[in-house]
Amino acid sequence: MDRRSFLTCSAAGVAAATFAPTLAFAKAATDKRFLFVIQRGAADGLMTLMPTGDPGLAALRPQLAVEGGTKLDGMFTLHPALKQTAALYAAKQAMFVHAVASPYRDRSHFDGQNVLETGGSLPYRLRDGWMNRLVSTMPDDPKAIAFSPTVPPALRGAAQVASYAPSNLPDASQDLLIRVGDLYQADKQLGPLWNQALSARAQAGDLASARGAAAAGALAAKMMAGPNGARIGMVETDGWDTHSGQKGRLNAQLTGMDAMLAAFREGLGADWSNTLVLVATEFGRTARENGTGGTDHGTGSVAWLLGGAVSGGKVVADWPGLSQAALYEDRDLKPTTALDSLIATALAQQFGQDPARLAATLFPETGAKPLPKLLVA
Repeated sequence: MDRRSFLTCSAAGVAAATFAPTLAFAKAATDKRFLFVIQRGAADGLMTLMPTGDPGLAALRPQLAVEGGTKLDGMFTLHPALKQTAALYAAKQAMFVHAVASPYRDRSHFDGQNVLETGGSLPYRLRDGWMNRLVSTMPDDPKAIAFSPTVPPALRGAAQVASYAPSNLPDASQDLLIRVGDLYQADKQLGPLWNQALSARAQAGDLASARGAAAAGALAAKMMAGPNGARIGMVETDGWDTHSGQKGRLNAQLTGMDAMLAAFREGLGADWSNTLVLVATEFGRTARENGTGGTDHGTGSVAWLLGGAVSGGKVVADWPGLSQAALYEDRDLKPTTALDSLIATALAQQFGQDPARLAATLFPETGAKPLPKLLVA
């Protein structure tokens, strides 16, 4: 094992991080914050935000119907697991955009996630991600970080970003930390990297090895709060691919998401008022339930916008309906809003940028057009 390999292993063990050279954040030029939460596996938007006012829902989902929930308007009811999200909606700090989709129209998770994260028109056409391109539009380094063992495709690109995640390895002793620090003290490349690893570990504090959805939200808040916190972040969530046993599994997934978002809000404190959170998935699920108590890969789903910066308390939807004739390819919720346009519009309003120019920068292949709606106050 050479010295650089050893440093990599040691950093993973003691600091649980993958570091770009500038993880030790300085104050960014903006107080605005943006967190992107990706739901990997194609989350079921029809059960997350149920169109209970549409007579087609009960016929399509006789076994998956959920009792209760928070009725948001005459059409939509929020899943009962989302109690704290419902409270944010009541406080006008949450809104939902239904029947949305990226340009992707096939049914591969990997390809769909690639389109969602790179912002291209087809899988693997672009090598960098729209979040990295967002960083490049900002005049001063906004400090971007992924709460993940590696940098996800949405944040990859020319702009410098960092990643941080709790480690599965046991904690190293303080003695080992000191000796490794001494070893690299004179190394101009590895010495600063090691010090940045220790700095990040100290910043994470007792959350450096914490597990669970709420811990993930608290960790993200800790790294993004305060004048020196990151302004752009990304959290990956898995487990949304509910081909069977969906009722219980989706309830658990949404309970976790609810807890994570609540922990993030609480941990940010006063910075929540300047924050925009976007939750989105690579595609939705079939409108009809299948024979194993689940649903299969679909098209349209729902996007969430949350935060003190959101002009919330409403559902935005050009609702296509759930009649057989209204379904996309006779099986999916038909998308009526482009997810690319939604993202570009929300970010332009959040960071005070020209919406058309930002849409062209973030999504250069898709022809994304800004939405004529106030998403961020």
